[in-house]
Amino acid sequence: MVRQDPRLIAGFERAEDAGVYKLSDDLAIIQTVDFFTPILDDPFEFGQVAAANALSDVYAMGGTPITAMNIVCYPCSLGMDVLRDILRGGASKVAESGALLVGGHSVDDKEPKYGLSVTGVVHPDRVVLNSGARPGDLIVLTKPLGTGIISTALRAGAAPPECEQTAFRVMSLLNAGASRVMQEVGVHACTDITGFGLLGHLFEMVSASGVSAKVFGPEVPVIEFTLELASRGFVPGGSRRNRKHFEPHVDLGGVEPDLAEVLFDAQTSGGLLIAVASDRAGDLVMRLREEGTAAASVIGEIREPGPRGAWIDVVPETRPGG
Repeated sequence: MVRQDPRLIAGFERAEDAGVYKLSDDLAIIQTVDFFTPILDDPFEFGQVAAANALSDVYAMGGTPITAMNIVCYPCSLGMDVLRDILRGGASKVAESGALLVGGHSVDDKEPKYGLSVTGVVHPDRVVLNSGARPGDLIVLTKPLGTGIISTALRAGAAPPECEQTAFRVMSLLNAGASRVMQEVGVHACTDITGFGLLGHLFEMVSASGVSAKVFGPEVPVIEFTLELASRGFVPGGSRRNRKHFEPHVDLGGVEPDLAEVLFDAQTSGGLLIAVASDRAGDLVMRLREEGTAAASVIGEIREPGPRGAWIDVVPETRPGG
């Protein structure tokens, strides 16, 4: 039996990005943890991406990270130079976020893994949950999709050389600015796009909010070369599992097959997916672009739940008046 506490603002009941606990009338803490195996050859860059990915959950809740702890699984037979570079990469992103790195834990393991446990803070009345989307909201995405497909192609030696640095820039970009802007503008719901892909995380949002959604396929930002690589079959296993699990809740509506693969693609350190009132969406997108986010696009709209309950319609046309 899970212990209940009225001070727990967010637990794991609605697939929130992090736990949030109220300490006082004006202070709540955010707690999250994430780590994974290397997705880039360069250990320093891998450390940066893994750290950015872990920090993202705090930003998705509208918070500010204050401390972080390393989580390391590493085969000592590889030597310490690689591990040192991974940790340096992670530390650089923690420093960029303004948080303090305060320690961590390591184990000897056959396969390298790295990430962070992160604690953040937020005002209890300003926590942004994934369960607040309302009919009439517009859906905004702050980073382009495609990192899973690109990583798969890179491992096979089949991606253009420029793909790796493009994907790295997207994955290593902190969602700090996007989070700050959404708090200033005021939004109804947010989540970050990671392992479940765009449609998986959007389905979690509409399920938790008791609504449905419509996605305009051509409006979704995609990293260059991703569609071509998807057409050649470089789709990771996690993305295929996403499609199998979430497709029963989605009508793909005749969108191109390659784009459909991208919409289910498992992302690493993806962007924020935000539900915002329609009269604030223009201001949000403009300010996100001024902030230098990797993308800032209205990709869909929140609708009343239909007879099928929580549901996502993906259509092959652009948004009217967009």
